[in-house]
Amino acid sequence: MTNVALIQRCDGTKPACQQCVRAKKAEACEYDDGKGKTRTQLLREHIARLEARIRELEDPEYVSPAVVLYDPHENSRSCSSSSIGSSGETSLYTSHSPLSFLSDSSPASPNTSWSSLQPSASPSSTPFVPEIYFDDQQTRFQPPLELARMLLNIFSPHRRQCGLDIHMGHVVDTLTTSPKEQRHPVLMNTMYLWACFISRPEPLSQHEDHYLGLALDALQEGLRDGEKTIDIIQGSCLLSMYFLANGRILEGSYHATAAAALAVQCGLHINTYQGKVWSTDPQDQYDMKPSRTGVKEGERILAFWQVYNLDRCWSVILRKPSIIPDGLDPRQSINCPWPQDWAEYEAGHINVVPPFQTIRGFMGGEVSPSGFSTQAMRVKASALFAQADQLSSAWEPRVKGPSMLLQETQALERAIAQFITTLMPLDQLDAISVEDKHTLLVAHTLAHTASVQLYRPLAQDDPLVFDKCARSARACVAVIKHISDRDYKYLDPIIGVSLHS
Repeated sequence: MTNVALIQRCDGTKPACQQCVRAKKAEACEYDDGKGKTRTQLLREHIARLEARIRELEDPEYVSPAVVLYDPHENSRSCSSSSIGSSGETSLYTSHSPLSFLSDSSPASPNTSWSSLQPSASPSSTPFVPEIYFDDQQTRFQPPLELARMLLNIFSPHRRQCGLDIHMGHVVDTLTTSPKEQRHPVLMNTMYLWACFISRPEPLSQHEDHYLGLALDALQEGLRDGEKTIDIIQGSCLLSMYFLANGRILEGSYHATAAAALAVQCGLHINTYQGKVWSTDPQDQYDMKPSRTGVKEGERILAFWQVYNLDRCWSVILRKPSIIPDGLDPRQSINCPWPQDWAEYEAGHINVVPPFQTIRGFMGGEVSPSGFSTQAMRVKASALFAQADQLSSAWEPRVKGPSMLLQETQALERAIAQFITTLMPLDQLDAISVEDKHTLLVAHTLAHTASVQLYRPLAQDDPLVFDKCARSARACVAVIKHISDRDYKYLDPIIGVSLHS
């Protein structure tokens, strides 16, 4: 290539020839020396790969060809290669990772089986974008903007399915902000991971291991740095649900326990208006300062109840003690306000009346005006489900229980019956939003399975109790009949395992 400015031949010096350096145009120096591709060629190929990927996602029947990688040293070895019959090009499938050049492997913990659940391995790799060009606003945990938006769009309708109640519009807006203002990589990569998981068996699902590895790496860094703790807790919950949904029980239990312990450590169970957020290290702020901003306060409240639902429900399924305490001690009492709809938080409508023993008050028959949102009904159902299991486990077969246990059982029976009357009837669920419908289906299921669990130890010897247990079981069947075919892919996994338990 000729240097036009000086009408002299380029000397081929890297990264810029001397002619361009003297002309103060080193950054514009570009020539084809036959040993590698120019930046323009690389960018054009990258655009072509992105366009092919978009076509693949838009048309499920389209199968992208294997990516052909050309040997940049072909010319220099042309003489020696002739002796072994080299053709000068090699057809290779790129790594399954869209950021494959960042790491050689994706960390993943070993699979474990539990009961009838079988571990589900991620599908094998297929061609994907092998190179990503970063700018100053990107980090090694962050995919390109277009890909990030696509993954979030896939995940958004399923966020409540895996327990997350978050304002996706705010999340998408942070993609174009500075790294300091963006959400923590562990939360972002767990959402990307779920987007790939939801896409099964589409090609996008081939990259679960990649985002799982990034999420686990980001979790380690987040715990070390102690920043954006709410994001870390939410991401840990999503990791737990991902493992549980894939039958990887030990890993799911581990992350659920860690998320619950971290939530208690950071004081999410305490009403922030009490101003008593505590930690083991007074120097660590955990970004947990009490905030009267509606959205920030809403995120904090919803994050706690996300952990609570995970802890209470899956502790029953996994037959392990729950982590979040709810005792009389102020530090061990749940005083977090009931969760509300996002519209309430955006409007600044926060319950400023300091709640005291939120769950215990509900169990005791207290009625809170703010305790009837869809999210609050889900929380109450989780509390009843866990309490029923606890009391049921305390009964000894064919042994008359103590009077206190009998009184607690009768009180819980009344609480469950009263709660069911406050739920929207099943035949009216189609009139509300799809997300609320799926949340209330979970609430109905957990309430009736709580009744079955509560009655089961006594049903064998008491015909009246057996009849109550049978009615609750039939009510569970009625819930299933109101689930349409299009609802199944959005249902919380707890529905199936709670019915099985």
